[in-house]
Amino acid sequence: QVQLVESGGGLVQAGGSLRLSCAASGRTLNSYDMGWFRQAPGKERVFVAAISWSGGRIYYADSVKGRFTISGGNAKNTVYLQMNSLKPEDTAVYFCAADGRRRLDLTSDEFDYWGQGTQVTVSS
Repeated sequence: QVQLVESGGGLVQAGGSLRLSCAASGRTLNSYDMGWFRQAPGKERVFVAAISWSGGRIYYADSVKGRFTISGGNAKNTVYLQMNSLKPEDTAVYFCAADGRRRLDLTSDEFDYWGQGTQVTVSS
């Protein structure tokens, strides 16, 4: 069982930056593919970014490409999501997820383990 804890959310003005962190409670993340998803009010949870356990594969949703950066993987214990040039439409609860099954498609939400989420609010 992997317990994930997100941190770093908050309120920021449009154009600002935040860095989200995801750490595993009680174990390392060095053998897990990691992903970030978000869920806006009244909407479904959607893919944001993912990184393979080795760090060799990285994926981003089109809506965040060039603004967000996922880092970690490659035996790191914490995975980060650096979010720059934030927009009001980035407002959502952001979830960290982990999967140890070496799936090819890391953009789907079929991850084994999920954190509780951290709120990100971007004001205009």
